[in-house]
Amino acid sequence: MERGRFITLEGGDGVGKSTQARRLVARLRAAGHECLATREPGGAPFAERLRTLLLEHGQEAATPLAEALVFNAARADHLAAAILPALERGVWVISDRFADSTRAYQGAAGGIDDAVLRRLEEIVVGPHRPDLTIILDLDPELAEARWRQRAREAADERGGALALDRFEREGRKFQARLRAEFLKIAAEDPGRCRVVDAGRSEDEVAEEVWRLVSEVLAP
Repeated sequence: MERGRFITLEGGDGVGKSTQARRLVARLRAAGHECLATREPGGAPFAERLRTLLLEHGQEAATPLAEALVFNAARADHLAAAILPALERGVWVISDRFADSTRAYQGAAGGIDDAVLRRLEEIVVGPHRPDLTIILDLDPELAEARWRQRAREAADERGGALALDRFEREGRKFQARLRAEFLKIAAEDPGRCRVVDAGRSEDEVAEEVWRLVSEVLAP
């Protein structure tokens, strides 16, 4: 059986990763591909419990190194329990975030030496890197407006207060550092990464994502 393809979507908060991941999965399924839609942190039972620990509203922040270790523990579970078995069955795996997010959030924005994070990635991910990574790029000011609107809508639906995860609460300067690191990652690995302007309409971004998937991963 032909191995499935592994595609990740990356970028800062509010750039539209989850939306574009859903649209890509729908389009791939319509084209006849079996797909696994997943996310990080999470994607497997143990990893989802770690996600709650890492992102829970009001959760006290751990040190960046402790966070990086927990994110990698979740990733190891995600790979073993979900991603690799799916790929072996010929399933296309579409993940909302993967290892590049740890390099950006705990590295450039958290201050951990990149060599440490690369070594952790070698241990946890090894040869199982994505076939294609789409980095959605957006000005942090526009991204902040988007995720604040999303949070307000969610608060209105449940009739509660505005709730942001701990990374959203870090502010615009933090998001600017993330953006710079994601662009650096793309520049260092052009064979795997493609940068997409996320400032356009949702439909335009979805078409660009589909074009890249079709060109880079065509059989």
